[in-house]
Amino acid sequence: MSTRTAAVVAGLGTCLPAAEFDNTSLAAGLDTTDEWIRTRTGIAARRRVAPEVSMRDLACEAAANALSSARLETAGGLILATTTPDRPCPAAAPEIAQRLGLGQIPAFDISAVCSGFLCATAAATGMIAAGITDSVLVVAAETYSRIVDPTDRSTAVIFGDGAGAVLLRRGSATEQGALLAFDLGSDGSGKDLIHIPGEAEQPDEQRWFSMAGRKVYLRAVEQMTASALQVMKDCAWTPETVDALVPHQANARIIQAVADRLGVPPERAVCALSRVGNTASASIPLALAEALATGQLNSGARTVLTAFGGGLAWASAALTWPQLTAVTSEI
Repeated sequence: MSTRTAAVVAGLGTCLPAAEFDNTSLAAGLDTTDEWIRTRTGIAARRRVAPEVSMRDLACEAAANALSSARLETAGGLILATTTPDRPCPAAAPEIAQRLGLGQIPAFDISAVCSGFLCATAAATGMIAAGITDSVLVVAAETYSRIVDPTDRSTAVIFGDGAGAVLLRRGSATEQGALLAFDLGSDGSGKDLIHIPGEAEQPDEQRWFSMAGRKVYLRAVEQMTASALQVMKDCAWTPETVDALVPHQANARIIQAVADRLGVPPERAVCALSRVGNTASASIPLALAEALATGQLNSGARTVLTAFGGGLAWASAALTWPQLTAVTSEI
């Protein structure tokens, strides 16, 4: 009897901007305080790219680190998740593949806001299952500091810049690191809750990112909980058997609320946004690297990943965490 083919996580890499901005450095210009920001978001600082650093630079570094983590020099495909492209056209993934020396592989971008990393991971899993390639780099990179209004307290203190990547390879469903279940969904009726106006909507104006905070909070908790429950059901996992819950790092309150609703013990919910903020699609791979570094995530851990973002779109995945070492860097 043959073993079912699966996509297996074989490497993890991240890249953060070197410049850190703590709450105090932002508070004076936004009529707020360090205490106000910490108590409402759990964020103490965030990273921001220098003017000469692009989203593509962050993505290349994270992808190269994922290859190094997997002890590989190449990959058969590359998918980039980003909401903050450096340019509208062309997609950045082919250039990233070229800069990494990967040759003329299939490479493309996707835009699913904060659920982008998991949506890209699902797409990469499909490529491997279809026999298109034996390995795919999944990269998530964001430079939100370039799209949030620096005078808007509701967004300027929340978002940070960063990138993370995983290398997926063909393997078997019985291996540690095999992606065992996915759940994806969307609801376009909430399209305006997380929004950047297009040129047709606001011609000749600065178009900043906006978010309906309270409504997004309620929907995020609801959808991430339901989606995570679905992958747990698919794997026949109960809350007490989940070793690590890694939600999108939107804010500490959402992370705790999702863990509470799922019934996962609070100490098993990874909250890694204190020094990096909300990095949108990059938040889950960055949180995975942080959890590995602190010992909150270990080989063999039954792990649930879940995210929610603009669209509205959400996604979850389940896997048993593999034995690997994350490779991290700053730029």
